[in-house]
Amino acid sequence: MSQQMHYQPAPQGPTGAPAPQAARNGLGVAALILGIIGALSGIPMILFWLAGPLGVLALIFGLVGLSRAKKGQATNKGVAVTGTILGALAIVLAVVGVIVTVLAVNKAVDEVHKQVEQSSGQPKNGSGQSAKDLGPGETAKYNNGVQVSVSKAAPYTVDPSTVVSGHTQGNKAYKLTVTIKNTGSKTFDKPLVQTKARVNGKEAEEVDDDKHGILHHDFGNAISPGESASVEMVFDAPPTAKQLDVEVTPDLLLDAVSWKLAL
Repeated sequence: MSQQMHYQPAPQGPTGAPAPQAARNGLGVAALILGIIGALSGIPMILFWLAGPLGVLALIFGLVGLSRAKKGQATNKGVAVTGTILGALAIVLAVVGVIVTVLAVNKAVDEVHKQVEQSSGQPKNGSGQSAKDLGPGETAKYNNGVQVSVSKAAPYTVDPSTVVSGHTQGNKAYKLTVTIKNTGSKTFDKPLVQTKARVNGKEAEEVDDDKHGILHHDFGNAISPGESASVEMVFDAPPTAKQLDVEVTPDLLLDAVSWKLAL
């Protein structure tokens, strides 16, 4: 015996009426998701660069989603409202993050400038004026308490049997002493002292023997407050030279100072 099956026809709208449209809730959902991510990104403040754009997108999508809900094109008005609020919150947090970051960077830069100013800059002489072309025995004073002085140049008798390099036959040699004193409150760590000398505008060679030379440039690993360190140096000069120009750079962050020494 066969069984006949009956199907109910689908309901039809009034003749000429448009077919019902599906709710367009995508922008409201997108606004909510972007708003949540943007707000969470804005809390650490350092992620302001992410919170800002996400907040703007969430705000735009949320407003468009609200507009669709008012026109009956969407059914998630609450979701769109929440996404809009979170988007605005993300923007506010991003602005606060920018302000806090700028203030923090400015403070760090000011601190660095302060430290550099204390440990560098043009040194002063004994009269408080800019140290330039000092004479033998005069002192250059830096802001961090470091003081540098160079003694007068004294004739030095070269022993040919001990000379390694730097002395030309027929030239004269002159010995001087570079002294660094720490009058500051902090230890002068690992001073990288560089000393150069010139005669008649040309660089003078440093005599390297058993007591002088680059291997004997030892100011120590550190100069404690109240202490000083000295190094003797010998430079070669033509027999007719009248003046030795000595330039000393106590450290990489400290400006060089020159001394003019009569021969």
